[in-house]
Amino acid sequence: MSVEFMGVGGPGQIGNLKKVQKTQDSGKATGVGKDTVEFSTVLQDVNKAQSTNQSTGTDRAERVQELKAQIKEGSYEPDLNKVSASLLQFLVEGK
Repeated sequence: MSVEFMGVGGPGQIGNLKKVQKTQDSGKATGVGKDTVEFSTVLQDVNKAQSTNQSTGTDRAERVQELKAQIKEGSYEPDLNKVSASLLQFLVEGK
């Protein structure tokens, strides 16, 4: 569905929405039915990705807090081989 305002059309439909039409049973009163909407798999995948990122973000935040505490205490000792390899890769490849 698109909304038109002062002659200018709005954005088109986003995603793939499917609306199931009402079915009328002979035993039920007319006009009484149930509409359902099914969202596309793309929207479902986005929802799954967001929930995964939230759980990963909390793990990362906990790790950052641990590292900050170690630095504050003076007990943090980074792996010098990893630091030097990363530094060399940055200088040579620009990454």
